[in-house]
Amino acid sequence: MVYFAGLDVSMEETHICVLDREGALIREGKTVTFTKAISVFLAGGPKCKGVVFETGRMAPMLFHGLVELGISVRCIESRQAYQALKSLAGHKTDRNDARGLTHLARTGFYKPTHVKSLSAHAVRLLIAARKKLVGQRVTIDNQIRGLVVVFGVRLPRTLSPAFKDAALAVSDGVPGLHAALCGLFAAREAILTAVAAIDVDIKKMTRKSKTCQRLMTVPGVGPITALAFAAAIDDPRRFGKSRDVGAYLGLVPKRHQSGEIDYSGGISKRGDVKVRTLLYEAANVMLTRCTAPLKLKSWALAIAARSTMRKARVALARRLAIILHAIMRDQTNFKAT
Repeated sequence: MVYFAGLDVSMEETHICVLDREGALIREGKTVTFTKAISVFLAGGPKCKGVVFETGRMAPMLFHGLVELGISVRCIESRQAYQALKSLAGHKTDRNDARGLTHLARTGFYKPTHVKSLSAHAVRLLIAARKKLVGQRVTIDNQIRGLVVVFGVRLPRTLSPAFKDAALAVSDGVPGLHAALCGLFAAREAILTAVAAIDVDIKKMTRKSKTCQRLMTVPGVGPITALAFAAAIDDPRRFGKSRDVGAYLGLVPKRHQSGEIDYSGGISKRGDVKVRTLLYEAANVMLTRCTAPLKLKSWALAIAARSTMRKARVALARRLAIILHAIMRDQTNFKAT
């Protein structure tokens, strides 16, 4: 007899259900959300051919931990599982969700999703932390501008040394304003120091990575874009075709078809938002700053001539995703043509 298991994972507890091929309940219960505890629970019953759970914050840790323990586990896209589980049970409970996931594993009505390596997740967290710090620095800069504009002063560019000097000059003789600006600038300096330290780590990582070095041969692609793209793709062999990467990153047009209705809209914007944004910025750099006579740039400018520059950037970003994936897969450099 073949058996299947479904895990409904939460931060504290995981509900587990085991069914046989015919859908008969064999065993169910709950345990703490640790790989060893889950493996002990599963070992207490018959060996399961397939174990499934949904994507989430705990998915990388559980997936790689259970695989190391020799458990055949699959991760299901949470949006697909949500639609399927709604039709399997009248009430949404953790117990019913675990049983519904087991039914999906038993019937094979699911599409497994790729779980990135822990090293790729670490890189993604590093880039996310940098973006968060930069956003906080921009917020503080805007707050400083708002404080001094009351006194009729417009500050220069925030990253120039004159920005701090001009702001503090306004606060001379104004005790409340001076204390506020000193506190904001102290926080700003701490954030700039943290961002600089992250930039140093990013540069070190890109120097050591041959993949990132090859990706950076593409005009407009810098260390952050190369590192973020390599972490998002993780394993280039999981894509059958390079053009599938555009859909994976949400850079292809949405399409809705139903009977006589059939139309295409804007890009789907599904997938990794950070990588999609970085590719869009890289496309903009290639179009506005790259002076080399590239056919790729000419192709995008032709799109801008008959449509808009925004659509040209999106099309070029999609083409860059295809090129970068091909470079990762074939381990070659970009050829300037």
